[in-house]
Amino acid sequence: MSNVIQKEEAHRLVDQLSADSTWEDLMREIYVREAIEKGLEDSEAGRTDEVGEVRRRFGLPE
Repeated sequence: MSNVIQKEEAHRLVDQLSADSTWEDLMREIYVREAIEKGLEDSEAGRTDEVGEVRRRFGLPE
């Protein structure tokens, strides 16, 4: 996915917010979308870790 946001995409993002949304709400939506897109790019490029390895790294139960 391109790092360049298109106006139509920006409009769709704003349009989905409720009428009483704040700037923080908009920033949260932008952050979530960016995080998902980066995660998908990492997955497609094979930059992933096994669940068991992540659990061990962070001391979580298996």
